[in-house]
Amino acid sequence: MTRGRPAGGRTPSAATRRAGERRRMSHSMDSVLAEAVALLDQSGEPALTFRALAARLGGGVGSIYWYVSSKDELLDRAADHVLADVLARVERVGDGEPIEDLRTIAETLFDAIVDRPWLGSYFMRDTEVQPNMLRVYELLGEQVLRLDLTRLQRFHAVSAVVGFVVGTAADMGQEPPEAVVSGEVGREEYLAGVVEQWQALDPEEFPYVHHIAEEFAGHDDTVQFRAGLDLILAGLRLQAGR
Repeated sequence: MTRGRPAGGRTPSAATRRAGERRRMSHSMDSVLAEAVALLDQSGEPALTFRALAARLGGGVGSIYWYVSSKDELLDRAADHVLADVLARVERVGDGEPIEDLRTIAETLFDAIVDRPWLGSYFMRDTEVQPNMLRVYELLGEQVLRLDLTRLQRFHAVSAVVGFVVGTAADMGQEPPEAVVSGEVGREEYLAGVVEQWQALDPEEFPYVHHIAEEFAGHDDTVQFRAGLDLILAGLRLQAGR
């Protein structure tokens, strides 16, 4: 018997490696990312720790490191995981009128981000580990390639759409005020209070705020988003001579 080797002829390091292999095989990259997204959706970015994720997966913390090297990479990959569904929903885009196809992609992307406030913060941070995000960006670009625009105009067009969609969705997806979250007041009551404050301001100093106060009181976030997108696409239509 070899000195220092336990009965059975297996060294401790070999046993540890085999145990690690078993833990790694207990889940896949897809399951790691699916559980990470579920945790983010449920409790937000602060709740996503390797320990919490490992507990959901039923393995050790070390097993997560088979798939990602850091929390930053995990967040980037989790965000990209969500975009796979966006791509699936727009897979047939490209046969219609280019600007209307742009609208379809933009609205689908908006719906994904507004439901997940954390997602906008990790959009296209690292295209090496976010291939789906790069494909969404490419798909938007392919629609403007069908328009009579210069290279710079095409770049600006996609940038404007992406910036508006991601920024607006992230803004609208923010946590509501504590009074609304706790149920102390409803959304309509809260907005009515804001309007009351605005209407008490000096109308000569704040003419626009006074002008739109009543519209703000009953506004619908999704309608507001679509109206803004319409403005961008109308400008693009004019620029492309359509």
